[in-house]
Amino acid sequence: MIKKLISIFTAFAFMLILCSFITSNLSDEKKQDNKIQGKIVYNKKKHNVVLSWPAFGTSGNYVITKAGSRLASDFIALGSTSKLTFTDNKPNADKYENYYKVTRNDIALIISLENQIFGDNMYFYDRKYEKAETARNEINSQFGAIGLGGSNGEFTTKRQAYYFKANIKGQTYDSGGSGSASSATANSIELGFYSHIGGLGKVPSDVKLGSIFTRPHLSGGANATCTFWRSVENVAVMRDFAWTVSQSTSARRMSIESTSKYISDIGDTNFWGSGGFIADTHYTSTRPDWGGQQQWYTRNAVFPSGSGAMGGSYNMVWQGCVNPPQADDANSPIPVTPIIREKPFLFIDNDGEYKVFVPAWQKDRVGVSWSATDMGKGKIQDLLMDWYVAKEGDTDVEINNALKAGKNIFFTPGHYALNAPIQVNKKDAILLGAGIASVTLEPTEKNTWGCIFADDKDGIIIAGLLMDSFNSTTYQVRIGDEGANADHSADPILLTDITCRVGGVQSKNIQIQTSMQINSNNVVGDHFWLWRADHGSQKGGDVRWARDRCKNGLIVVGDDVTLYALFAEHYQEYEVLWLGERGRTFFFQNEPPYDAPNQASWSSQDGRVDGYAAFKVANTVKEHHSIGMGSYAVFTGNGGIVNKKNGFEIPNSPNVKL
Repeated sequence: MIKKLISIFTAFAFMLILCSFITSNLSDEKKQDNKIQGKIVYNKKKHNVVLSWPAFGTSGNYVITKAGSRLASDFIALGSTSKLTFTDNKPNADKYENYYKVTRNDIALIISLENQIFGDNMYFYDRKYEKAETARNEINSQFGAIGLGGSNGEFTTKRQAYYFKANIKGQTYDSGGSGSASSATANSIELGFYSHIGGLGKVPSDVKLGSIFTRPHLSGGANATCTFWRSVENVAVMRDFAWTVSQSTSARRMSIESTSKYISDIGDTNFWGSGGFIADTHYTSTRPDWGGQQQWYTRNAVFPSGSGAMGGSYNMVWQGCVNPPQADDANSPIPVTPIIREKPFLFIDNDGEYKVFVPAWQKDRVGVSWSATDMGKGKIQDLLMDWYVAKEGDTDVEINNALKAGKNIFFTPGHYALNAPIQVNKKDAILLGAGIASVTLEPTEKNTWGCIFADDKDGIIIAGLLMDSFNSTTYQVRIGDEGANADHSADPILLTDITCRVGGVQSKNIQIQTSMQINSNNVVGDHFWLWRADHGSQKGGDVRWARDRCKNGLIVVGDDVTLYALFAEHYQEYEVLWLGERGRTFFFQNEPPYDAPNQASWSSQDGRVDGYAAFKVANTVKEHHSIGMGSYAVFTGNGGIVNKKNGFEIPNSPNVKL
């Protein structure tokens, strides 16, 4: 056992050193030249399509062809014109199955409703018109072409989402293959940084993929501790799901028909990762192996029968799961999920229109929220009627005006630069991001408040967003104003798949008080990563300690706040400070800061206590309950001269329990 612990610590320390040397080319990135943009108007009454475009090329007519999807192999000729407009009086019955190519002098412009609605960073695949391997080949080519497979992708501003339309007539998106997902013979989709896979069916089995693989870029592929920022939801995986990841990675609403392992089989050393999240997922035939993961949170999953361990070093939480591992030093099975609302998602309804499904609240749930034929309980909203579809380049003014007009916001993949916070100011408002969309606080003197401010209103949902700060601010996310006291128990506030990032990319000094402050009561958080960056494109060590300032990752003031899968790391004072009553946390992962230069700069309680506790429940709190709590200290940047006395601090009260 002692040898094993030494081995784990040595490998972990080596991982920290590797992460500290990662560099990025973010500051050198330049926006692409503006692309030629066409326009498409669909007339439902006449059932025709009118195209228009700006002049391009030098001579000759514009040639128009059409196919049912962007990557279809059978574009057919419709005609040619010298004008800058063209009318198709016989479009395909489904308006979204009309992709037009306008060509002149070897320059081709693709025009479609989907591109016009969702922009250039969302890619749609349609098995009705495309070969099974088409989507895989394109996704993998992007993975290599834009640097998303290595360290250069870690802090890129590029964002992308890949959406698959429902299979038809028994077809799948699986082009065949064999072996574990990381092998060349498996023909897997490789998902890189800031990428998302989504199924557009009603249930996961409507979209069947072959195999999905995430490729770690450290230690020859053996080290997944910096494999961040990617997600997948609402699909079935037929052959292998090798989800080799760490923080800020989300796998939701999936049917996994076969899986070999979670940790990859590439590289020449033992594999290890540093945590992740999976929820609302059914493993139909094989129990997965989390071997190599230090910690992991799994919620409302269904596994084949069996009770043995499924890997993991020391903190594995299984909540509301069917057939979880038995309890032991590493595994904490929790029978039910006391209150949960699943993340909303985009899909295509029976009428051919894009909709958003907003799942209902459920209490004391076990297992998944859906069945093979039923979406589950919830409400359906029409995307074009009820939502504002934001695209990269939209400002805080445009987004806030849409919210004031009563629209919810669907953030297509992109890097949203704000000069003022997004103000969520109405009941049941929803912010939903795709492709790890980033809401970025830009360095202007006017923006001193934060990225997102939500009022103290019932039913607000904020999901799938990464908050960056390139400027000093009070908060990055604030839920409820100071003094909020409304009772939201009948319709709680939901925060899901939220990342707050401090540092890592900006070069100027910033001072942030708190990444997230929850002032409202009855808030449910479902998967956070609150991260003061321990590595990035800028110099670390003492310079980082002074440049990237942030005291707290999370302050909870509201009562009856429930959090699932809370990851918080490297903040400079208490990483989580809990002031509200009847709080609950199910799973907590923490590392203290690496870069405290000396003990005097990192001591709590007026210098009497070395370091700061990772999780502090205030002395005034009378009732609190948390389970599956982990904090591990590895001090690599200060020569061992800095110590930490307490991992957790709670009042001595019978109803406060960790």
